[in-house]
Amino acid sequence: MRAGMMMATVARHWGRPRRSGAPLSVSRRKVAVYHVYIMASASGTLYAGVTNDLGRRVAEHRAGLNGKSFTSRYRCRKLLYAEPHPSVVTAIAREKEIKKWRREKKAALIASLNPGWVDLAEDIW
Repeated sequence: MRAGMMMATVARHWGRPRRSGAPLSVSRRKVAVYHVYIMASASGTLYAGVTNDLGRRVAEHRAGLNGKSFTSRYRCRKLLYAEPHPSVVTAIAREKEIKKWRREKKAALIASLNPGWVDLAEDIW
């Protein structure tokens, strides 16, 4: 790959690099945060998921673009719970743990941080 093409690629992903060609500083790199979240339908159906962009993912669920997905079929539109994780590995492990739980345990988890079961998505935007 030519140097000019490589610099353009770096600039697109991380902002404009220094002219000296020195590597980008650690402070300019994006820090990934993953979220495990629980959404609910008006009838009370619960869905647990994991994402690296909570606002985008909630918007996708609300739009219901994939008509065959669980959240589209059951109309899970309310974000009731979210917890951040520093790595995708820990987030996926936590999601799997929560998905194995009975409804009562998931409800207790939601109530521990959101006793009124209000839609938390309003705080995202």
